[in-house]
Amino acid sequence: MAGTGLLALRTLPGPSWVRGSGPSVLSRLQDAAVVRPGFLSTAEEETLSRELEPELRRRRYEYDHWDAAIHGFRETEKSRWSEASRAILQRVQAAAFGPGQTLLSSVHVLDLEARGYIKPHVDSIKFCGATIAGLSLLSPSVMRLVHTQEPGEWLELLLEPGSLYILRGSARYDFSHEILRDEESFFGERRIPRGRRISVICRSLPEGMGPGESGQPPPAC
Repeated sequence: MAGTGLLALRTLPGPSWVRGSGPSVLSRLQDAAVVRPGFLSTAEEETLSRELEPELRRRRYEYDHWDAAIHGFRETEKSRWSEASRAILQRVQAAAFGPGQTLLSSVHVLDLEARGYIKPHVDSIKFCGATIAGLSLLSPSVMRLVHTQEPGEWLELLLEPGSLYILRGSARYDFSHEILRDEESFFGERRIPRGRRISVICRSLPEGMGPGESGQPPPAC
């Protein structure tokens, strides 16, 4: 898929941040797989990175995820944030989640080393609900979604530092998603060199779960 130059249509004005196998899948996922480039200012990226770095530095990169979905990562669940970071996360909530959606109290922070990657997977509905929204820090990357029953239907999202991606509904349940490893990291014909990447991921509450509860192992996104 990467590098084939297949049809790419835009779901956002300006440069194409979303490309896919054809018009039907792009139309189907137009509101279900969204990229908002430049969601964070440079100062906001630095605010989040500075706050996360001390916690992440205390952890080692791991190479065996509980469901074998991630390689070369460290992660944490964070519920206490500085006032500046809380303001950023409130903007994410307003941009990505409906008024009737309750978010998990802990935010999932995933740190992929430069050689790390996330394998194709579909998040379990036990751990998060119908919507996830992630901020990308430090390095650009490419997220690929592939239909679980029709692998010829796919979508790719270009996630640059400071961007926000949103996956909801069909994009969450009917498509697998992955973060491409560096040697496979292309967006169409364009090479997207991968470095260390941090994602800050907000998740809606799984159906039937109370606000005080939390899922077990978090999803990889």
